[in-house]
Amino acid sequence: MDALLSVFGAAFEDRDTYDPGAARDVYLEKLLARDYVIALVAQVDGEVVGGVAAYEMAKLEQERSEIYIYDLAVLESHRRRHIATLLINTVRKIAVDRGAWMVFVQADHGDDPAIALYTSLGTREDVLHFDIAPSDMATGR
Repeated sequence: MDALLSVFGAAFEDRDTYDPGAARDVYLEKLLARDYVIALVAQVDGEVVGGVAAYEMAKLEQERSEIYIYDLAVLESHRRRHIATLLINTVRKIAVDRGAWMVFVQADHGDDPAIALYTSLGTREDVLHFDIAPSDMATGR
């Protein structure tokens, strides 16, 4: 997990958020033991060069689930080698095995390589994403 978090930190240029020391081992062990958590790494010669963190979500409207790819990254030195596609296709296989209805992922405006990759694998939907902080409830916002 430390190596995967380091890859995410480097790829997203956000080492503070993905600091391998930020989460205790006991927390990570409990998280990874949950059935709905999917964490995969890609290795080249024993080095973690990419990975994905995804979550299976049970749906209320029908007896089915969806898998959300939350983080997907490959070190810059290993890009353009189909590693991200392999990771996504592995998540797709897991989705089939679990009977999931859909796999989905978000991309940021301007992240053209990610948008191109996801467009090659699926159907694009333009949606808005909102972060709602739980702490704002006290102020009524």
